[in-house]
Amino acid sequence: MMKKIPVLLMGCGGVGRYLLQHIVSCRSLHAKMGVRLRVVGVSDSKSLVVPIDVLKEELNDEYLSEVCRVKSTGSPLTTLGGLGGYRVVNDPESRSETKALEELLGKSTGLAVVDCSASMETIELLLKAVDLGCCVVLANKKPLTSTMEHYDKLVLHLRRIRHESTVGAGLPVIASLNRIISSGDPVHRIVGSLSGTLGYVMSELEDGKPLSQVVQAAKTLGYTEPDPRDDLSGMDVARKALILARLLGKRLIMDSIKIESLYPEAMGPGLMSVEDFLQNGIVKLDENIEGRVKRASSNGCVLRYVCVIEGSSVQVGIREVPKDSPLGRLRGSDNIVEIYSRCYEKQPLVIQGAGAGNDTTAAGVLADIIDLQDLFP
Repeated sequence: MMKKIPVLLMGCGGVGRYLLQHIVSCRSLHAKMGVRLRVVGVSDSKSLVVPIDVLKEELNDEYLSEVCRVKSTGSPLTTLGGLGGYRVVNDPESRSETKALEELLGKSTGLAVVDCSASMETIELLLKAVDLGCCVVLANKKPLTSTMEHYDKLVLHLRRIRHESTVGAGLPVIASLNRIISSGDPVHRIVGSLSGTLGYVMSELEDGKPLSQVVQAAKTLGYTEPDPRDDLSGMDVARKALILARLLGKRLIMDSIKIESLYPEAMGPGLMSVEDFLQNGIVKLDENIEGRVKRASSNGCVLRYVCVIEGSSVQVGIREVPKDSPLGRLRGSDNIVEIYSRCYEKQPLVIQGAGAGNDTTAAGVLADIIDLQDLFP
C-alpha cells in the first residue's frame, strides 16, 4: 500500500517554493518508495491555503505550481483566491485554522508540520503541533535557538523532529552528529565554517583583496542578504553553533555565545543606512582586516570565520587556521565542519560541501520529511 504523509508547509519563500517543486518533481521516485506526500496546507505570513476537505483532498500539483509562481513574484497567497475546491484563510483566522488543521490530522492521519520560514512567530504553532503528536521538520533556525523552555518542548519527542537543514543546508551534519552521540562516543570539540557568505569573503581576502571590494562582489553575486550586515554580524553562524551545542546537551542561550561582528556597533543598521555602509563605512574597515590577513600569512595561516564549540564555551568569529588544514584549504561558499571525539581525536570527522542555497536546503528538508515515513500509518 502507498503510505501517505500529510504535509503542512509554513513559509513559502525561496526554500519553501523549492520544496514544493521538489515534492512535485519527485512523485515517481517517491511512488517507487511507496510514499506519497499530500500537501494539505501552505501558509505565508498573512494567509493559509487549504483544500476544503483536508482529510480526503490535497493541494494538487498544478495548484502547487501556481502557488510557486505567485510567490516568486513577491505576491501574497491571497492573490490566488478560492480556486477549485481550495480556500484561502487570511490573518488572524489563519493561525486558528492552522491549529485546527494540526489537531484534526494530528489525531487521525498524522501530520508533518514543515517550517521553512525565517520567523519566531511560528513557535506557538510548532509547540501546538508537538503537543498533538505531529511530526516537525525545520529549516527555520529560530525556534531551536529560542529559550531553553521552547527548545525542550520542541525536542521532547526526538523521533518526531528533524532539522538537518538548520545547519549546513543539505549537508549531513546533524545526522552524523546524532550517530556519533548515540554510539556513546563523546564529542569534545566542533569547529565549523557555517556561512557560505563569510566563507567566500574569507577566501577572497586571502587573495589580497580589500574587504569592501569583496563584500560588494558578494552582494552582486547574490551571496549576501540585501543588507550584508545580516551576514557580517555573525548572528546566523551563532544560531547554527547554538543548535549544535544544544544537540551536545549544553544548556546554553544566545547571550552566552561570544560573537565577533565584522563591523562596529557605530555602523549598525539602526545608525547607518545600507547604502552609506557600503559606500563609506566598510572602506574604513579595510586596513584592519588587511593587517590581520598579513599577520596570519606570516604565521603560515589563513583567516576563517568559524564557530568553536568546546567544553561549556561557544565562540564565533575570525580565527587563524593552518593553510594545510581542511579549514585552511576551504575555498568559496562551501561549508565545512570538523568534529572531534574519542574516535575522531587526531583526525576529525570532516563534512564539507555546499552549505547554502534554496535548492540545496529544500532538498535537505525533503529528505527529512521522507525520513519520517515509518511514523505514519
